Amino acid sequence: MDCKQFFNTLKGKKIAMCGIGVSNTPLILSFLEKGARVFACDRRTKEQIGTLCDKLENAGAELHLGEGYLDNLEVDIIFRTPGMNFSLEELETARKRGIAVTSEMEVFFDLCPATIFAVTGSDGKTTTTTLIAEMLKAEGKRVFVGGNIGNPLLPEIENITADDFVVVELSSFQLISMRKSPDVAVITNVAPNHLDVHKDMDEYVEAKKNILLHQNAFSRTVLNRDNDITEGFRKFVRGQSLGFSMERRLNNGAWLDEKGNLHMAYRGIDVPIIHRSEIAIIGDHNVANYLTAITAVWGYVGVDNIQKVAREFGGVEHRIEFVREVSGVKYYNDSIASSPSRTIAGLKAFDRKVILIAGGYDKQIPFEPMIPYIIDKVKLLLLCGNTAEKIEQCLKNYEGYKGTPRVIRVENVQEAVLTADKEAKSGDIVTLSPACASFDAYPNFAARGNHFKEVVNSL
Repeated sequence: MDCKQFFNTLKGKKIAMCGIGVSNTPLILSFLEKGARVFACDRRTKEQIGTLCDKLENAGAELHLGEGYLDNLEVDIIFRTPGMNFSLEELETARKRGIAVTSEMEVFFDLCPATIFAVTGSDGKTTTTTLIAEMLKAEGKRVFVGGNIGNPLLPEIENITADDFVVVELSSFQLISMRKSPDVAVITNVAPNHLDVHKDMDEYVEAKKNILLHQNAFSRTVLNRDNDITEGFRKFVRGQSLGFSMERRLNNGAWLDEKGNLHMAYRGIDVPIIHRSEIAIIGDHNVANYLTAITAVWGYVGVDNIQKVAREFGGVEHRIEFVREVSGVKYYNDSIASSPSRTIAGLKAFDRKVILIAGGYDKQIPFEPMIPYIIDKVKLLLLCGNTAEKIEQCLKNYEGYKGTPRVIRVENVQEAVLTADKEAKSGDIVTLSPACASFDAYPNFAARGNHFKEVVNSL
């Protein structure tokens, strides 16, 4: 079915769109224009959502709000949000009643005529997705970016041609129900994450694997050769299998040598690309992100444009983002670090001990693996949020803890910044790298990062 046929089938259909926000609003308006009857559904009240409700109602949408927003939906199709659990009881009930339950990405993949690059992983998804898109753009390609970043792509589908390129970031929640895979599938790594939503680690791993299970012989798969779980995915690859490694030379993929040079080996030819010191954004994890992106775009983008992006790309907001220097103290916003593995990567990016602000919503991920890095890389630990007690106890129960770093408990991010301002000396680095989600105090990591920047900029 092409997009014209698909949109014709929507006329007169009753569609429930779960979640009223920036990403779903264009979808709701698009479906209304195509003649569908759209129910805009959200757990929040009209007062909590604000003027967006008026905009949607004026366009013809019917609101279904409050705690029971998924109850008694008499519709033909339900579009779930990326973060909504596929196995949610209300969705299971809907399926049993014959209601189609899908998502924007599922439909987009079915209709998209362009070459699709898709990126998933526990860490590094957004930066890698952005790098792939920037490299393709530098080569002169017309590129659409979406999924977990950017605007929804389905309203753009009629403008996308077979000559275009689409780069999407996909979460485990999106992948769990996908039955179509991209032309180029990329898995940055897999580590414990979102265990507060997935029933167990196995379900999380299986969801990630879905990005490659439906590929064909003409596809490309890029896997992290340094990660045991992604290494285990190689036996499921049906097309071209490429890898990337920070630790060893590869015959098919990008790798880092002992002198810090990034290489790309492909079909028996090894090409030196760039030295890590020339990459504009700091940290070992960003070197890994570049290796991943190089492997993904090889053959689509020339070496000169890969180098150009490496030297000029300044990074993605909320990812070890330099905020400002105050009295010789540098402040970094790494709010995206919502898991211990992300915080470890953030700490390793700096060449000295830092003042770390951590804590937040509990995703039920163990903090113990992070503790040796805190001892090694942190001079003062400022803890706030629901997990503050848990992290502090993990640190103090660790056999190698001798009282350093010192721990200060604070009420919130604002108090953490003000405390850091008092405690820090010229030459110090203060980084917000929470190791936890933001939901105990903020709607998302971006809101947390923006608040951190506001407080830092007000010092």
